[in-house]
Amino acid sequence: MNGFEKRKAMIKGNIMKTTMVMLRTWEPKRLRIADIAKEAEVSQVTIYNYFGSKEELLKESFKDFIQRAIREFEEEMLKQQSLRELISYTIFKEKETYYNLSPALIKEILFNDPEMYAYIQEQNDTKIIPLMVKMLEDGKASGEISDKVSVEAFLMLIQVYMKSSEEMLGAMEKHEDKAAFLDELLHLFFYGLCGQELPGV
Repeated sequence: MNGFEKRKAMIKGNIMKTTMVMLRTWEPKRLRIADIAKEAEVSQVTIYNYFGSKEELLKESFKDFIQRAIREFEEEMLKQQSLRELISYTIFKEKETYYNLSPALIKEILFNDPEMYAYIQEQNDTKIIPLMVKMLEDGKASGEISDKVSVEAFLMLIQVYMKSSEEMLGAMEKHEDKAAFLDELLHLFFYGLCGQELPGV
């Protein structure tokens, strides 16, 4: 990548990050190119040259957001943390996501757009699920996950936790001892109600 391409990538990255920050407090329909340009300290022409329209800018910004989240998770896995630490990391990343973008906003921009929905499905199938499978295999190798647990059961449990993460994080925020409450949730995830495998099971 030459100097011109690096500068272009930096400007585009800054515009997309600025857009995501502004979406914390702005409704997508009310957000204008002029507002983004002013905040990102670029001209409106620059934004139109790079993205073509506000709609494309929003799509590219969300794609960049998703890609960065996946890269960060891959980096966490490369650190060879325990499965418990990875699950804890995942829960806190969910908290960060809900802080930056409300579920209603995610639904409006991502899931109501067929193109974006297809993109999310592709990322899930080609990157996220393989990462989850690797996490399961690593967990079995380290003894943190029983050999009895199948890939299908593990993915289903992860999906249930992710769908419930907003409620869990909301409950955690109300708890006096947040760290202790998170430990309880992680204990339930790993060991269930009994705390250990029952004899004869």
